[in-house]
Amino acid sequence: MSRADFERWLETPAPEPSAIANPAEMFTGWYWDGKVADWEQAEVGDTPREYFADCFAQEGDGLTYILTHRDGALEAYLMHFGFCESNIYTALLMLAGAGQFTSDSANSTVLFWAETSCALREPNWNGWLSTLEVGVSGARFVTNTDLARTISALKPAENQFFDLIGKLAGAYESSTEVGESGHLDIIRDPRYADPAIFAAVE
Repeated sequence: MSRADFERWLETPAPEPSAIANPAEMFTGWYWDGKVADWEQAEVGDTPREYFADCFAQEGDGLTYILTHRDGALEAYLMHFGFCESNIYTALLMLAGAGQFTSDSANSTVLFWAETSCALREPNWNGWLSTLEVGVSGARFVTNTDLARTISALKPAENQFFDLIGKLAGAYESSTEVGESGHLDIIRDPRYADPAIFAAVE
């Protein structure tokens, strides 16, 4: 995804769940196999810029995000405390909509998992909740897919995520009260949140 296409993605409203070829099969074949996907929880119509700028502003609400354009690609590592259904379904739609802006013929894979350490797990781990394949031809949930390439590609984002967690923890430990501005300065550092996310929402 070029830089220009990344910024076009930020300005494009989230699609309806029907933009995913098989939205009802979100959990099929994974740890929550048989769980019914509740797409009514998704916020349709907001742009990624509007949605993610608001997420980055939610101090103390259990959201810790990495969202950047790095090495010619959209890179996302999004952590929620608990199963925040609206955030998860909405983010999946935002990422599904990114496929139309990719210049790579190969599909990308979005992983959804629950793991208290917030870390990536091994490809054959039995706790993955869902995988969404995204490309120029559309998006669809997939089963029995090799996750090794995806996990390897996400390692830099995982490293940035834990770097962010370390900085937030250090700030809290060095002061009894970080304050909203200090918290926002950390999470909106360009290493963690692309400045274009905030360009037209303030």
